[in-house]
Amino acid sequence: MFCHLRPVRRLCLEKIFPHWFLSSRTLSGAEAVNALRPFYFAVHPDFFGQHPREREVNENSLKRLSVYLENLQKPGFRSLKPTQLTFYVRETEQNSSEGQEPFSTSGFRAVKFTLHTRDLLSTVLYILNSCSLSVEHIQSLNTNVHSQPLKEAKRMSDRPIKWDKSYYYFTGFKDPHEDLEQVSRMETTLTSWLDNNGKSAVKKLKNSLPLRKELDRLKDDLSHQLQLSDIRWQRSWGIAHRCSQLHSLGRLAQQNLETLKNAKGCTIIFTDRSGMSAVGHVMLGTMDVHHHWTKLFERLPSYFDLRRRLMLLEDQISYLLGGIQVVYIEELQPVLTLEEYYSLLDVFYHRLLKNRIPFHPRSLRGLQMILNSDRYAPSLHELGHFNIPSLCDPANLQWFILTKAQQARDNMKRKEETCSRQFPDLWALDTA
Repeated sequence: MFCHLRPVRRLCLEKIFPHWFLSSRTLSGAEAVNALRPFYFAVHPDFFGQHPREREVNENSLKRLSVYLENLQKPGFRSLKPTQLTFYVRETEQNSSEGQEPFSTSGFRAVKFTLHTRDLLSTVLYILNSCSLSVEHIQSLNTNVHSQPLKEAKRMSDRPIKWDKSYYYFTGFKDPHEDLEQVSRMETTLTSWLDNNGKSAVKKLKNSLPLRKELDRLKDDLSHQLQLSDIRWQRSWGIAHRCSQLHSLGRLAQQNLETLKNAKGCTIIFTDRSGMSAVGHVMLGTMDVHHHWTKLFERLPSYFDLRRRLMLLEDQISYLLGGIQVVYIEELQPVLTLEEYYSLLDVFYHRLLKNRIPFHPRSLRGLQMILNSDRYAPSLHELGHFNIPSLCDPANLQWFILTKAQQARDNMKRKEETCSRQFPDLWALDTA
């Protein structure tokens, strides 16, 4: 009855995919990764070093994409839940043609799409088309790989193939060239390396001493003048770059000393963006002009008020979770501003209020948890603290914490014993 609809259906598919797709074979996992190489080059997080937020978005999306591709290759899978992904795509030779969505001044644009495909080939095509990347290389991959006789396919190529490092990064395969490089590096002993580089190191250190002294002097003068707790750098800039940043802050202090004194008792961190960090440090974006820094120092009283509200919110969450302490560990969590962290806590707190979890008061006292936005299931860290997703299901959260509470205490005790053995003097001072 509906046979006349088949040509229409095929016509619709041809509008979405190339004509060779309808009669194509199935891609293997390695071939899919190879076909996605232009995409990986366009979104690789290493190319977004100056843009931490976009870098983090791409890292998280790549993890979810990897899980989706792995599930497609599992035998006997029936269907996958639609997965929405967001990528920041940088401008490359393949996606710089006319007629596409314009790039920002930073050289990248945001692309959002939802994966609901059922095989690797259609998934690869959908990703490339969504990012306006070419799919011609997939046609050659699809028609040439098995077009040769089986005997020729088994024959080894005369020219060795050297894959790009991104291929090994995303497939997990071992790079044989890295093994050779590692062997060659191991042949160089510490003694021989020191002999070869010792004189150069001493010369560089001697040349840098005046600049190092200048850096220490500028840091001490500004810390004393503004009554700061400390001055730090989030990234490993060179000494000359750090001195330049301190000179800029010093000139601003000469112009607006009273305004900068709002930071009394704070730690100033030179980083990629301005604001206040989740732990209350004043963040000065190195790419911002003095006007932006001045506005930040003027807003510090309101930041201090938000910081007090944040600490109260942490106490309220702790009360609802049986006394477990909510902490923010800079070394183990992404860098968040005070506003971002407060929003994360607020979402989690209202979920707890909506779904009251019956924890006995103070039953979890002594335990710690950190709140994350990039996780999907709770976990227990080897140091003893819980990693809790902000959107975790309250019922699952209760079960997980109660079943892992004793293990968490054991991990924390083991950490304390290790610290006391390795640093007895510091540990005695800290517990005094």
